[in-house]
Amino acid sequence: MGTTEWGLRPLLLVVDGDAHRLGRTETELSRAFGATHRVRGELTGEDAGRVLEGADVRDEPVALILVGDDLPEADRDELLALARTRHPEARRCLLIDWGAWSDPGVASTILRGTGIGDLHTYVLRPWTEADELFHRTVAEIVQDWSRPAPRTRREVVVVADRHSGRGFEVSDLLQRNRIPYAFRDRAAEQGRRVLEAARPEREGEVVVWFPALGGTVLVDPTDEQVLATWGIPTTVADDQREVDVLVVGAGPSGIAAAVYAASEGLSTLVVERSAIGGQAGTSSLIRNYLGFSRGLSGSELAQRGYQQAWMFGARFVLTRSVESVDARDGGFVARVSDQGEVRARAVILACGVAYRRLGVPSVEALTGQGVYYGASVSAAHSLTGLSAAVTGGGNSAGQAVLQLARYCRQVHLVVRGPRLEDTMSAYLVEAIAGEPAITVHLSSDVSDASGQGRLERLTLTDRGSGATQEVEADGLFVMIGAEPRTDWLPEEVRRDERGFVLTGSDADTADEESERAVHPHETSVPGLFAVGDLRSGSVKRVASAVGEGSVVVSEVHQHLATPHG
Repeated sequence: MGTTEWGLRPLLLVVDGDAHRLGRTETELSRAFGATHRVRGELTGEDAGRVLEGADVRDEPVALILVGDDLPEADRDELLALARTRHPEARRCLLIDWGAWSDPGVASTILRGTGIGDLHTYVLRPWTEADELFHRTVAEIVQDWSRPAPRTRREVVVVADRHSGRGFEVSDLLQRNRIPYAFRDRAAEQGRRVLEAARPEREGEVVVWFPALGGTVLVDPTDEQVLATWGIPTTVADDQREVDVLVVGAGPSGIAAAVYAASEGLSTLVVERSAIGGQAGTSSLIRNYLGFSRGLSGSELAQRGYQQAWMFGARFVLTRSVESVDARDGGFVARVSDQGEVRARAVILACGVAYRRLGVPSVEALTGQGVYYGASVSAAHSLTGLSAAVTGGGNSAGQAVLQLARYCRQVHLVVRGPRLEDTMSAYLVEAIAGEPAITVHLSSDVSDASGQGRLERLTLTDRGSGATQEVEADGLFVMIGAEPRTDWLPEEVRRDERGFVLTGSDADTADEESERAVHPHETSVPGLFAVGDLRSGSVKRVASAVGEGSVVVSEVHQHLATPHG
């Protein structure tokens, strides 16, 4: 088998103990993917293991492994363990029959497998010729695999030193905005080939090539330049200076508000300081969002919502902040950073929270040079073969270490508390315990960091004994909680003792003779609403944030319909 400019054809491997069902699945895979992928079927876990070992020796990419649910449990576990270690990027799926959802045993196998990280999801066996549901399911899984795949030619290519902090930041920006990209190490052969093809006019720390957009090349670009080149607005257009609704923040609650406001005929402008999706955009997999049995990433959920809102007419401006908002002439005047003023009849605050800092000077000094606050680890393939650390005890931290473990030779999870179970979901705790690449440091703090121009080592201190140990780390992801971004709001907006915005009856300052009723998501300033993590008393979950963003629009309508509102 020959190679192409971009490497060997990715392998799709199916293992099923029934020869008839194996033949049908293999035929359907070949029918839909045979031109671009190598399809291989095996009857036993032992034979499939030899295929995976051979692919490892040849450095052949493996995109998907479908394992039949009738394979003996011991053989299945051994094969999946081999796949995890030899081909960590490959998607591992349990192949099940139609109607298997009535079998508690199959459901338990899937839940356990996904919980400990052996499986990514399940796939229904093809039951008829040209089974389009099977084709579509596999296509979605393979596409998800292909996004960060090192051999895949992407629409955007980032070239930088593998330790470049700015290179990681650009990769993170692209990933969180769901822009298909690939990272190339400048010192590697593929990186050199990209530079030869892109032919940048000057040298720089980071080169971003857009082969899908006519070969545009950016050298050391700002975030605004990267997004603007892709076509994501970063400036306020003249016809957006006066709108019905201004939404501050494009996390799940802000996007939901934009979808419902725009779909109901309100001119809507959304201003987002960072990336579409907010904090939820950093989640590598959301498994409990209604309607997505296979789970979905936070960035994918955000992008689907963004496209939906855009289709209804909502307009977005990224990499800009709303610096102030003042009630004036029955509406509001907001000042957008570097863009001037925007007038709105109502404002929805959905700007979420800011990540807490560790406060260790040596760590802060390496921010962007291996230390990242709230950064997505979906770009973790740039740390392949290196060491990484995550500090935090919540679900986001748990998802992060599991994602990093797919690429890094060693991952450290540093937790202040004495037990993971106190702050993290059980399925994540179990998955972390079953991952040999992860070392958990309980009752510990990151107390120091060092390195020559980038992070190389961390010092961990035991909170009880005071004992210290030094560990290698090429990347540190800080996920220790967050604080609300409310210091820019006017004094009239009431907040609780932690700075979260009060709404509804908690924010009502009217005297008993007033006829004005404060809406459930309305602040102490009429026409100014708050939803999502920013709101005091909110449930910090993606589903509840989406719910608040949709419900608040009906309250906006009521406010706009009130005379002199």
